[in-house]
Amino acid sequence: MVQKGRGALSNASGRYEKHTLHKVDDGWNNYITPDTRTKTQWRDDTSRSVITRNRSPDIHFDRSLNPYRGCEHGCVYCFARPTHTWLGHSAGLDFETHLYAKRDAAALLRQELAKPGYSCEPIAIGVNTDAYQPLERELNITRSVLQVLLEARHPAYLITKSSLIERDIDILAQMAQRNLVSVCVSITTLDRTLARKLEPRATSPQRRLRTLETLHNAGIPTRVSISPVIPALNEIELESIVQASADVGVQAAYAILLRLPHELQTLFPEWLYEHYPLRAERVLNGIRSMRNEQLNSAAFNDRMVGSGPRAAIIQQRFELACRRAGLYIGRDFELDCSQFVPPEVNGQMPLFQLD
Repeated sequence: MVQKGRGALSNASGRYEKHTLHKVDDGWNNYITPDTRTKTQWRDDTSRSVITRNRSPDIHFDRSLNPYRGCEHGCVYCFARPTHTWLGHSAGLDFETHLYAKRDAAALLRQELAKPGYSCEPIAIGVNTDAYQPLERELNITRSVLQVLLEARHPAYLITKSSLIERDIDILAQMAQRNLVSVCVSITTLDRTLARKLEPRATSPQRRLRTLETLHNAGIPTRVSISPVIPALNEIELESIVQASADVGVQAAYAILLRLPHELQTLFPEWLYEHYPLRAERVLNGIRSMRNEQLNSAAFNDRMVGSGPRAAIIQQRFELACRRAGLYIGRDFELDCSQFVPPEVNGQMPLFQLD
């Protein structure tokens, strides 16, 4: 059943659960009222560390920070949905309604950056779940993290779908002046109708373009992520998104093919048959044609771009569009790590700090 403002249609038990719950139609669905719809709730994340490390050869950063687990934007295609099953939740509606907030993220970050053996490399913020999702307006966790990074002169990559990032331009502009930050805004489609179905609680595509322009005018390096590319759905918009982004001052772009790990292989087709029933098989066949006849490929260096003729054509179209628009093709900017200074902890400078 479609719920207004929600991306997933179901809430099946996670793959780690011993027991599964099955929804049964008892004949009372016609009496559902708005008050009985799934509401957003959040609780504290009690993790003792805040920086996540990775050694993936096809990712341009080796560490990341996510202030939130789960994401209220509700993007039905989100590759992070299956991570919610580690917490005993569903990758479906639970992912967008049962959120976790790391309210002590700034303090934990400060402690980690102050450790004697810490080696500075850019931190990617919001790559798993959006650091500027609606809850951030209330909790200000991402802003407090940026304040620590600015104090420590530590570089960071940010990615978001939200115009809320404009709130932190005062910090981001200072970091940009020192070549310590770049911002990537994800734009999946310029079609408002499709966006409302794909990303029900994210900022509208046109508003995201305004955000990119505002960031650019503030002197902040910007990129656009045209991700995910979905065959027979938003694939046709590659060139128009690239050009629209270039028109507002974006400097670079990259595109990632739709990924459907674990539960997404059920959630996404379910969404397709509900919203685009006449096109569903065409979309799924297109995905399989680029994933070795499967709905997903987890192999490094293949999972982002796919394989086969159709994937190659998409990549060629994207590269040509970027060349025509004058955009650099890439997922990172060279940020300056040499300015890093370990931050104070509890009002004390780190022991043995060098000038």
